[in-house]
Order: sequence, then structure tokens, then C-alpha cells
Amino acid sequence: MMINLSEEDKKLLFRGIDANLNRVKEGLRVLEDTNRFLFNNKEISTKLKELRHLATLPNSEQYLEFRDVENDSLRQTLESENKRIEISDILISNYKRVQESSRVLEEFFKLYSMENSEKFKQIRYEIYKLEKIQLSNLK
Repeated sequence: MMINLSEEDKKLLFRGIDANLNRVKEGLRVLEDTNRFLFNNKEISTKLKELRHLATLPNSEQYLEFRDVENDSLRQTLESENKRIEISDILISNYKRVQESSRVLEEFFKLYSMENSEKFKQIRYEIYKLEKIQLSNLK
């Protein structure tokens, strides 16, 4: 189901989908590997791996052609993004990255695929649960 979008709007939508798919999968990978290698937490790293696979869409390469890194107005790293003092900083920033990008995908896919919209809603809520479990255990 694709609502009636102009070719330019479709291009912009797919560019946003590509960027946020990358953010979700990158954030999930950082969380997965942090839990796997730094905490040796098989249970959480397995759940994160499952979510990462859920976020991998069939035919996701179709969005690649709309990637435009050179013209991304926010591609420069903010100073705050370089500050990680503790392992918990890595966890918090990547949980937030996955939550925010999942929400963007949930909204963008409402224009294109309700099935994918629901998938990213599910991912977002699972991440909320894992974040609460993990961060409360770190205190």
C-alpha cells in the first residue's frame, strides 16, 4: 500500500527510511555486542540479535539508491556524541538511537507499508522493555 506520492516525495521518504534503517540496525548491533562482549549477557544479546534480524527488511537494498550522505545537513558529529565516560553511556545513547529511529520508521511506513510500521512499533516497545531491565540492573 503506497499512498499517492510524487516521485520527489517518494525519493525523500525512501531516503529517510534508508537512514533510519541504518540507525536502528547500527544501534542494535552496538547494544548486542556490548551485552555480548562487555557484559557476557547471553539473554539480552540474543534478544537484541533477534530484533536486529526483525529490522532487516526483505529488499531493503531498494532504499540504498536514495542515500545521499554528501548532502545530509546533519551529518557532522555533535560534540556531545563523542562523550562516553562509562559503558552505561554507550547503552543509553544506543537505546535512545534505536527508539527514536524505530519511531521515525513507524511513522514513515504508515505512508508505505502498515506491516512494516507495526514491525517497528514492536521493535520500539521491545527496546523500551530491554532498556528498563538492563539499566535498572546497572544501578
